[in-house]
Amino acid sequence: MNTRHFSQLPKPYLAYPKVIQGLIFKKPKGEKVLPQVEYVVDSFKVDQKHLKAYNEVCGFKNNGYIPAIYLAVLSQSLQMHMMTTEAFPFAILGLVHIRNQIKQTRKVGVNEKLTLSCKFGELQPHDKGIQFDFITTAKVGNEVVMQGTTTYLARQKNNGKVAAKVSESKAPAYEMQTEWNVSENTGRRYALTSGDFNLIHIHAITAKAFGFKQAIAHGMWSKAKALASLTLPDSYEADVWFKLPMYLPSKVEFLTANEGKDIEFLIRNSKNQKPHVSGRIKAL
Repeated sequence: MNTRHFSQLPKPYLAYPKVIQGLIFKKPKGEKVLPQVEYVVDSFKVDQKHLKAYNEVCGFKNNGYIPAIYLAVLSQSLQMHMMTTEAFPFAILGLVHIRNQIKQTRKVGVNEKLTLSCKFGELQPHDKGIQFDFITTAKVGNEVVMQGTTTYLARQKNNGKVAAKVSESKAPAYEMQTEWNVSENTGRRYALTSGDFNLIHIHAITAKAFGFKQAIAHGMWSKAKALASLTLPDSYEADVWFKLPMYLPSKVEFLTANEGKDIEFLIRNSKNQKPHVSGRIKAL
């Protein structure tokens, strides 16, 4: 395992020229292997102005603590540079974010000094191609305060290999909590804070170039919006599966079901009831 150290978070936009190159220069065929590398930002404090802007877009309160999912979003900058700097075997444009897990072991104050690291997980077969993980860890000193796993799908022929499906719980007795009117500019507003300017999220015109009839919401915005709408324990796991695209603008329903201290939630289209995101919050 090779380790690359950074004195600050690399800017995500610096990776975009190499992302665009991926449209021109195709990845070589052959066996897919993920680089054995870890990127580490050795010491940093969050930019509180940036955090406040993120909280406003997603619905979190400015209460002196850092949402665990915000640290996962910051790690996406490391992910972008890992995919564009290392010998990454897939085309970046076209990857599908299918699942995201975060684990917060305690609340993290906005003034705490952090170490953030990211590495690749394992390749796994999927019925629509190959899936792989990014594994993120945030520490205060030697204490792990957040762990995250981001799962992407690279679509391709799978030669008959299919991954064992991760079972989601049986459909719980959801109760309607609220309805959200998700505005057309949500993708652009979220991109400004997350650094994720994937063209499918920015505008209907650019999204159509990738086969979408309209721009679609970022999955991590949907997850953050759901978490911001719940009363979370100090330590918890939040696991979500991204389902069908949420077109912008859109009207969606937010539903929850309680099982003891655990919470299941669902975001679905108000008109046709089709699911966009399902998730589970487990108190630790």
